Amino acid sequence: MAPAAAPAIEVPVGEHTVRVTNPDRVYFPELGATKLDVVQYYLSVGDGIVNALRDRPCMLHRFPKGLPGGKVHQKRLPAGAPDWISTVRVHFPRYGRHADELRVQELAQVAWAAQMSTIEFHPWNSRAADTESPDEWRIDLDPMPDCPWSRVQRVAGVVEETLADFGATGWPKTSGGSGLHVYVRIAPEHGFADVRRAALAFAQEVERRAPEDVTTQWWRRDRDPAKLFIDYNQNARDHTIAAAYSLRGVPEATVSTPLTWAEIGDAHPLDFTINTVPARFAELGDLHAGIDEAIFDIAPLLELADRHGVEPVDLDEQ
Repeated sequence: MAPAAAPAIEVPVGEHTVRVTNPDRVYFPELGATKLDVVQYYLSVGDGIVNALRDRPCMLHRFPKGLPGGKVHQKRLPAGAPDWISTVRVHFPRYGRHADELRVQELAQVAWAAQMSTIEFHPWNSRAADTESPDEWRIDLDPMPDCPWSRVQRVAGVVEETLADFGATGWPKTSGGSGLHVYVRIAPEHGFADVRRAALAFAQEVERRAPEDVTTQWWRRDRDPAKLFIDYNQNARDHTIAAAYSLRGVPEATVSTPLTWAEIGDAHPLDFTINTVPARFAELGDLHAGIDEAIFDIAPLLELADRHGVEPVDLDEQ
């Protein structure tokens, strides 16, 4: 006979109480980390994860039976949500459908999503007030299979210098995998197509400065497997990547963790996990806390795109 499940635990979070069922269900077998551990992790980085998700449509990566049971990509809010869970409706014109996605406004909503087996949070780069106008430009440093971590670190330095030359402030973080992300706050004055075009113009500028390290070739077959791909298409509509402070659904339970630029040279993605990030956050706080005060105008990048005739691949024609 299978052992009885542990009784549910009620966790107070702000003005709400989140009832955590099956709290001892193991989500990360290699670490023995449970559902309750996941909930408590998100509570430990509360200000950071809320800042990363606030008012953004958010796709959830759920693991109802833990990592061994596989992942569910969920755009629509899971059934059974209490009335204090907020949503934002997003439309998918190509398919004639819509989805009411999670809209985080307070920490209890993150904890509830974790109770619903969410390990990863993948927000849009736009907000509920105008989902068609991004306010976040995302630079995804995505290493190809034979690209060493040292190359990722080196390219990060080029990205920092290039951003500075354009007068932009970048906010780096580990991806939780083998790469790095850099976010830049922008005014929500352009559509996804313009932001993606500006992102490609910037990526090509980095490639010009570091041609031995970087590729912007969209088709995988055309990329050197030892180079780092700057994935500008993460700025396309409805493309999402793991939020700052999001856990990743990998055996090591890594975390997509904000860094200072100075840390990147000594950091390694496996340094930042469910077991190490809470103490780091308690010491340093949210390293992305100031991102909303550093708004960049992408007009110079659009001018650069015009000068170089930059036209991204039409994703609808792939």
